Amino acid sequence: MENPIYERLLALAEPEFQKFSSSLLPGTDNILGVRLPKLRKIAREIAKGDWHAYLACAQDDTFEETMLQGMVIGYVKADMQELLRNIAAFVPKIDNWSVCDSFCSGLKIARESPEAMWDFLQPYLHTEQEFGARFGAVMLLFYFIDETHIRDVLALLDQIPAQGYYARMAVAWAVSICFVHFPELTMEYLGTGTSLDDRTYNKALQKITESRCIDRETKAVIRRMKRQESAQI
Repeated sequence: MENPIYERLLALAEPEFQKFSSSLLPGTDNILGVRLPKLRKIAREIAKGDWHAYLACAQDDTFEETMLQGMVIGYVKADMQELLRNIAAFVPKIDNWSVCDSFCSGLKIARESPEAMWDFLQPYLHTEQEFGARFGAVMLLFYFIDETHIRDVLALLDQIPAQGYYARMAVAWAVSICFVHFPELTMEYLGTGTSLDDRTYNKALQKITESRCIDRETKAVIRRMKRQESAQI
């Protein structure tokens, strides 16, 4: 069956970039090697046209074809409920951190309709599925670390049940971003209010100390909070 999108992507593929991308995504063996700006250009073109037809027959054979679908969903103009249906259909296709995080970064609709998106995200914050949970956590850190949601965000991050590596690392990342924006509240959470497993907790501390937004004295305090890890995830 003819696949013009695949042929277009293949023509844009760069062997050296393919090697580089594959090194960042171990276990992903279907990368063509197309740079993200080129994918975004194609996604914008599709979003301005018959994007319904594209999504209905889009293929998932390569990393880029999957990434492209997520980008298109982020660019299209549609009502919130239609977009949420397409987001829900796409999330099960996520199988690596790169597609997940790129997809989340493109869902600017979350800023326009935060209440609807907040409600939509709840099942993903209570799933044991690795990349469904990562999607939920990354959406929180991109769009909901604010005065209105911070306490609920910390509570939700604490309760995400997924134990897969990429889910736990997203939780740690999100906690570190909470600390950057709400240091006192997050410090209280880390000190006495968290039930995070040791590895996720320590990874959150590490990410906090890697932030350029945190002063040297605070980083020293954070380092002293490290736990002795008693279990692996």
